[in-house]
Parts: sequence; structure tokens; C-alpha cells
Amino acid sequence: MLADRNAPIAAIATAPGRGAVGIVRVSGRGLGALVRALCGRELQARQARYGPFVASDGRAIDHGLALFFPAPHSFTGEDVLELQAHGGPVVLQLLLARCLEAAAEIDAASGESRLPGLRVADPGEFTQRAFLNDKIDLAQAEAIADLIDASTEAAARSASRSLAGEFSREVHALRDALIHLRMLVEATLDFPEEEIDFLRQSDAQGQLDRLQARLAQVLARTRQGALLREGITVVIAGQPNAGKSSLLNALAGAELAIVTPIAGTTRDVVSQSIQIEGVPLNVVDTAGLRESEDPVEKIGIERAWERITGADAVLFLHDLSRLGEVPYQADDARIRATLAERLPAQVPVIEVFNKQDLAPAALPDVGLALSARTGEGLAALRARLLEVAGWQSAPEGVWLARERHVQALGRVGGHLQAAHDLLAAQASALDLMAEELRLGQNALGEITGEFTADDLLGVIFSKFCIGK
Repeated sequence: MLADRNAPIAAIATAPGRGAVGIVRVSGRGLGALVRALCGRELQARQARYGPFVASDGRAIDHGLALFFPAPHSFTGEDVLELQAHGGPVVLQLLLARCLEAAAEIDAASGESRLPGLRVADPGEFTQRAFLNDKIDLAQAEAIADLIDASTEAAARSASRSLAGEFSREVHALRDALIHLRMLVEATLDFPEEEIDFLRQSDAQGQLDRLQARLAQVLARTRQGALLREGITVVIAGQPNAGKSSLLNALAGAELAIVTPIAGTTRDVVSQSIQIEGVPLNVVDTAGLRESEDPVEKIGIERAWERITGADAVLFLHDLSRLGEVPYQADDARIRATLAERLPAQVPVIEVFNKQDLAPAALPDVGLALSARTGEGLAALRARLLEVAGWQSAPEGVWLARERHVQALGRVGGHLQAAHDLLAAQASALDLMAEELRLGQNALGEITGEFTADDLLGVIFSKFCIGK
């Protein structure tokens, strides 16, 4: 994609299928001749014009709106032509084919390459060109895809804030402060004969402390944004008939899993995406954990353990109506021990006690008790899930972010801490401190795309839809 960035591109920019309106988009340099070939006239910049879209024999393929955005005042920074036609797939394919045909005709008639190699765009290539032509930075480009893919209203609003540049402005502010600190350190290195202590006079220690404090604030909000985008996977585990399927249905607000009094009804994994205060959670119901000779149930139990070991959090569900049964308690203890053995230490296990409505009158103090059937206690469980997920901020204060942003900011924090430790050594370690600050600046640049490998760009933009 990067090697072929100068060739003009075209694509259908609307989703597959039939609709009221469909859009064919073209981007490249010098599209004036293509505009005349397709629309039969010149177009005023950034003014919609209704008329026919002309085939090679002069007949109209369709009638619709045409808009022309001359460079550099366009989304990609190149000339952009948008044809808004009726949204039938055949019509749009005819228009796209006509764009490619007209470009070839213009090349042949002019005797020179006026539109060299007009081709169908790769996924995300329009947005990639906007990035490469400095119309947006990499964080904003990712926000476009996140806005399209947003599964909750909170995620959509946060992605819109990222697209508007809120996250990028915070990153740039950190970068500017870091560059200023680098300047002080390198000035001290460049002029060692001067008797002026640049670092002390400029309060380098105070600047570094303030930079670390601001980074901590940005990192905290970025973690919240990544959580809002990625969500967490919560697996419900427990013995048969503890009410796992009922709890999934209660959290989802729909009858997704079959619920019967028969132990072992759930034989396979059932999952559903829900949201709590805008945070997406993928809740997974699994087969009851017990010893079984049934080959089908054994497969379901194996799959349950696979999902449990890959979870971000586990809801270990108990049956309050059976707490007095010694064999039941022994089986719960066995499952608890297996969870402790198989799960990583950082994966929380939330012990939840279901069937509160069927519990004895003298209910023991068991912690988080609820009834999946009546809904009692579900609000407390939702709050606990948000706490475990690490959700702290209100959605209006969060920009959408990705795990790579969190990791990059974490590396910046590590380099700043190393610089902080080296500052105590002063002149004897200033060259190492300058290097740590440089590495921190590069890590910030990875977020906005100032220091980004081409292979990473290819991975990011390949996940976009074609025509965006």
C-alpha cells in the first residue's frame, strides 16, 4: 500500500447491499479530466451538482449528485470525486467500472499518463492517504475505524472525541514538554565549559515531575478509553444447576440460554455481548463443572475450562439453596482449587451466590448474593463487574483508545522514570538521561504516527472497510 501511494484509487464507499443511496469515491492527482468524462461538465469545487453519470457511449448509467473536492481541501488531501447514485449494487459496480474505463481512455487519448494506473482501493486506503498527506494523525485515523465499529453510544461518543483530536492534543502536549526537557539536558551536554547549570536554573526536576504527573493522568484516561473500546470477557462458571444460564439471561435481558431444572442442560458455550454504563462486556455461559461419563457433556466441560482460562474475569456461581449439603460444598471447594491452579494471578474470580429467593430464612453472610430469577442483587453485580474491569471515569470524560496506545504510554512512563533516577547523578549521567528522553519521545510519536514502522501501518489500515 505504501509503495503505490501515488496511483489514483477508486472504490464503492457504501456498505454492500441495496440502499437508497450509494457512493463511489475516487482520489488522486489531477482528476479534472475524469470529472468531465463522468459528468459531462466541469464541477464547481465543493458544490453538489445533480445530473447524469455518462457511459462511454454517451448514455446515462444513472442520475445523481456529484461532488468534487480539489486538493488539498479534501479528506485525503488529493483531488476527490464522489458520485452519489441510487444504492443498487449493479448500478454502483457499473459506475466503478466506468471510472476505471474512463481513466484508461484519458490515458490513451492524451498520449501521456494523466491518470496512471487508476485501480480499486485497498481496505482503508482513503484514510491511509489522509494520514500520509497530514490531514489526520494515526490516532485520529484509528478513531475513524473505531467510530464505525462502535458497539455502544458511549464508545461512539468517545471515538468522536478521538477523531476530533482530543487524545492527539494530549499526546502533543506531553511531547512538547518532553522536547523542552530534552533541550535543557542536551544544552548542558553541548556546553559543558559553561558555568551555568541549565538544569537547576530551569527547574528540570520540577518539569520532569510535572511531566510524569500529567502522563499519569493521560494514561489513566487512555486505559479507560481502551476498556470502552475492547471491553472484557466474563465467564460464568460453577456446578450444574447453579443458575448460570439464568444469570446470563438476566444480564442480557433476553432468553438466550435454555433453562431447565435438569442438571447438565447447558452442553456448549453460549455468549452474549452486553453493556454496563457503556462498557462492553462479553458474558459467557458454560457447561456445569462436574465429573461426567457422558461424552457430549465431557466435551462441553472441556470447552468450559478453555473459556475460563482465557477470561478477563470469572463469575464463580454458587447455589444458596444447597449450601448446607456437604457433597455440594466439597465439589465447590474442588472447583475453587482448580480455578486457583489454572487461572493467572491477575484474573479476578468473583464469587456470586445465586437463588437468594430460595435460600433459608437465616441467610449466612456470603457476600454478593442475588436472584437471577427475580433480578434482586443484579445491580450490585453490575457495579462489581465495572469495578473489576477498572472502570472509573464517566464516558463524557473519555476518548476512545487502543491497547497499543496504553502500551506506548506505559513505555513513556518507564523512560521518564529512568530519566528521573538518572537526574540525581547530574552531569555524569546526563547523556543517558538524554537518551531516555529521546526514547520516550519516540514512544509518544508511535501513537500519532510520527515514529511508526510501515508494517504497523499496513496492519492498522488493512482492518478498515474498502472505500474508507
